[in-house]
Amino acid sequence: MISRRTFLDGLAATAATAAVATSAKSYAQIVGANDRLNFAVIGLNSRAYAHLASLKANIKNARISHVCDVDKVILNRFAGRATTAMGEAPKSEQDFRNALASRDVDAITIATPDHWHTPMAIDGLRAGKHVYVEKPCSHNPAEGALLVEAQKKYGKKVQMGTQRRSSPHYIDMVKKIQDGSLIGEAYHGKAWYSNSRKSMGIGKVIPVPATLDWDLWQGPVPRSEYKDNIHPYNWHWLRRYGTGEALNNGTHEVDVCRWILGVEYPKRITAAGGRYNYKDDWQFYDTFNTSFDYGDKLISWDCNSCSGIRQYGRDRGVVIEGTKGSIVVDEGGYVTFDLHGRQTADVRGGKVSDSTDLTGADNMTDLHFANFIAGVQHGEKLNQPIASGNVSVTILQLSNVAWFVERELKLDTANGHILNDAEAMKYWGRTYEKGWAPHI
Repeated sequence: MISRRTFLDGLAATAATAAVATSAKSYAQIVGANDRLNFAVIGLNSRAYAHLASLKANIKNARISHVCDVDKVILNRFAGRATTAMGEAPKSEQDFRNALASRDVDAITIATPDHWHTPMAIDGLRAGKHVYVEKPCSHNPAEGALLVEAQKKYGKKVQMGTQRRSSPHYIDMVKKIQDGSLIGEAYHGKAWYSNSRKSMGIGKVIPVPATLDWDLWQGPVPRSEYKDNIHPYNWHWLRRYGTGEALNNGTHEVDVCRWILGVEYPKRITAAGGRYNYKDDWQFYDTFNTSFDYGDKLISWDCNSCSGIRQYGRDRGVVIEGTKGSIVVDEGGYVTFDLHGRQTADVRGGKVSDSTDLTGADNMTDLHFANFIAGVQHGEKLNQPIASGNVSVTILQLSNVAWFVERELKLDTANGHILNDAEAMKYWGRTYEKGWAPHI
């Protein structure tokens, strides 16, 4: 298997040659300039189906030219669905780098395991593509910072998939809270998530399925044997590949809290929890609480991955407390209360997903893709550019770090760096397989 660096060095040279050849064409002849954008959808098991639904919803401005997955079974299934949905067959690639090498591709969408998000996004930028990347945008804080730097260097659009940023009722609510007309001055955001996940069991080492490119699946991660309980979903709960429930689901609501309160990096982070419900290979918590102290404002997030108990009658959501009242919001709408807890308004949103993981179709994702496409085609301001999305991801990754080292973290509020804790700073980045480390 050719290393990532060797492949990309060749790809960069190819892209430079293509740029010279393309410059001779008129602007109207460039793919995507006046026509639909060509998308390569990469990582096809779960969230990619929402990408497919949203690209179909935006079919006047977008088409799917390539679909990519390291598992041929997943690849072929998705390709068939994409052909039916979009009315034309995309090119199927087991190695996403072949799609990056194509001059037909204008933009990529990334719904792979977390350990591939930043390296793949940077690969896309280096190849001259715009990038839509699912949350979390990175596996660790160092990668997130590198992706932000890469976006600035290459100048392409990078949108992170926290789709509430494009939801009309969220946008309306945030505006009213921030102008003080809804609940006074907001000072506390409490978010939560609950599910009834089952055990991932104890994995057994087995031969790699003939349909799976396990080497490319691992990519930047140091190599290990294939086990029967990792692919295609339970990688979320293994620290070498995933980032736990805080990044898998908490990113959405913590980002909403941060958006409403108008804050960036906190002064300090605390975290506590554990893997209580099952004894298995799961390396993260199933029950967790973390808080972000800004001095004059506070954000907290509660997780119950293996207990279906709801809060405020919801599997997930946000409560914002203010000096004149409070508000409960989720993807379905928001309800306001006065200081005595009496309901004062009930505003409903649009069509939402049936899944607490938001893997299905929903109007928020449709609008988030529409915003991304308009950003690429017409320069519209992105609702969640990577520089903003990365802040929410980084602080939750630091919640994981606080849990790893079992103590409070104090941060530099300018950049999120951990202060005076050498052990905790060891988790700022990660170790990579030789030749696979991301670079710009």
